[in-house]
Amino acid sequence: MTNPPPPGNWSDPTWAAQPSSPAPDPTLVAGQPVPAQAGPVDPYAPDPYAPAPYAPDPYAPVDPYAGAKQPATQPMPGYAPPGYPPQYPGYGYPQPPKTNGLAIAAFVLALIGFTSCITAPIGAILGHVAQKQIRLSGEGGAGMAKAAIIVGWILTGFLVLVIAIYAAAIIYAIATSDNNSSSSY
Repeated sequence: MTNPPPPGNWSDPTWAAQPSSPAPDPTLVAGQPVPAQAGPVDPYAPDPYAPAPYAPDPYAPVDPYAGAKQPATQPMPGYAPPGYPPQYPGYGYPQPPKTNGLAIAAFVLALIGFTSCITAPIGAILGHVAQKQIRLSGEGGAGMAKAAIIVGWILTGFLVLVIAIYAAAIIYAIATSDNNSSSSY
């Protein structure tokens, strides 16, 4: 199908019978020759990805006593060291501070105070000392020290209350006892 000529004196270059430039060569793309189409694969052709027959096997065991050169442990200049890259600041979670050992000991002694009642005041006092150390050094364990203080002093209060009740019971028993029972002999 052809287009009719444009009306008037205007000429359309695409309508003209002669091309303005020669037809492109189908064997060239951007001025470069087009590679030939791949034909059927020859099953007997050598594998282009196989290592060369004269190359040593990089995974073969190396005898350290045979004088073979060991691979360098230092990276070559311009290359990163092997393994994981270093962690950049600002990524991941920050490292938690070291927990104060005295705070741990105070908490353990305060909890043992539930069964022994003797270690509770020691745990409370150690909790105060641990709090001071934590304030000065910036270590972790402030919550443990505070828990040791609270639990230690509460158990110490119960211990004092129990001792007071026993003392009152002994005094009451002595005061109400009959002194006549010893003189009846």
